[in-house]
Amino acid sequence: MYHLIHSIAIMTIAQNVRNHLRNKPYMLEALEKGIVNLSELSRQIQKEIKTEDTSAIKAALRRYSEELQKHKQKREEKVLILLKRSSIAVYDRKSVMITGKELANPTGMKVDLLDKFVYLLDRSDLPERISTLMKHDNCTLIVVHSPEELEATPGVVAFLATMLAEQNVNIIEFISCWTETIIVVDRKDSIKTYETLSNMVG
Repeated sequence: MYHLIHSIAIMTIAQNVRNHLRNKPYMLEALEKGIVNLSELSRQIQKEIKTEDTSAIKAALRRYSEELQKHKQKREEKVLILLKRSSIAVYDRKSVMITGKELANPTGMKVDLLDKFVYLLDRSDLPERISTLMKHDNCTLIVVHSPEELEATPGVVAFLATMLAEQNVNIIEFISCWTETIIVVDRKDSIKTYETLSNMVG
């Protein structure tokens, strides 16, 4: 009976640890990469979830970390295989314009939001007189064209965004639509963005 109760207690602690970490993405990423001190993290979590059994917390963290690492490896393998079958197109001299009213004859790409409109236009096609909520000039639009499996492959968008963030590239707009992943960056970041993506895309 004691062993049964003890096993249930350990399972409860393990579940509490996972629940506690669920809303801590940076901590999950550290566990996923295997770069966190489990003993120190166990002591921190012990205080936060008010549990005395530090060894059970550490054991739960070790199991969770191993699961995350295996899952990440499989996910990234699928993402990289898909990206190797993708291609890149680069379009320079673009502008992003956000308006409160719809343009009469837009020539570029439009995203219709609840109370505003986002336009991706050539700089030469910008209307002269229009009230804008936000405008970004001198942008570069990079399109990653992927196979149709893109829609059924989790983690592609997150993988691309993370790779660019690690290069300190600010993404102005990011649109994922069927087989196209559209990334808009400032022109000063265009070469860095292209080099980062071309190292992954076939």
